[in-house]
Amino acid sequence: MSSPSIVLATRNPGKLAEIRDVLTPLGVQVVSLEAFGPIPEPPESEETFAGNARRKALDYARATGYWCLADDSGLVVDALDGAPGVRSARYAAECMPADAPRGVIDEANNRRLLEALADVPDERRTARFVCHLTLASPQGVLLEAHGTVEGRIAHRPAGGNGFGYDPLFYVPELGCTTAELPPERKNRISHRGKAVREFAQRYQRWRQASPTA
Repeated sequence: MSSPSIVLATRNPGKLAEIRDVLTPLGVQVVSLEAFGPIPEPPESEETFAGNARRKALDYARATGYWCLADDSGLVVDALDGAPGVRSARYAAECMPADAPRGVIDEANNRRLLEALADVPDERRTARFVCHLTLASPQGVLLEAHGTVEGRIAHRPAGGNGFGYDPLFYVPELGCTTAELPPERKNRISHRGKAVREFAQRYQRWRQASPTA
């Protein structure tokens, strides 16, 4: 791999393609974890998105020997005191077998969210998607970026695009859920899209200021 190379802490091809689209024009080679064979997945045991992203970036950087870019993201619901938060991907984990497919897990998470908000009126169903990105070398954290998108939780799912909580995440300014948006439009307003674009700007300024970094 030629320098600069960054390992992306994911095996998700969609996420890899999305981040490559932003960073490749900056002269960065973005490499999937698939290039390194089996690597133990770090536990997401921190209390914040930033903490989990830092943990993953550092662990994978040390395992591969390369700079690593990791993200942690999820849904924060005000009426639930910030839940599901860092447990977004496993909000209904106790109801699911460990090997359940992602789509089945998503449906269970959405059902639990609707049950938790069953008696909550529209004006109190405010929520946001959050994404935190961390770039680390084996020696420590190098750069970070953050992105959010505001909305509220709908009373029933709508839309067939996206994944996770997208069918329930209603954006009032757009008049639809994020699952009702075409992928390219969702990426323009999404928490991850915002975080990646902010990261790209910070990365470019940092490399220009420190060309030997």
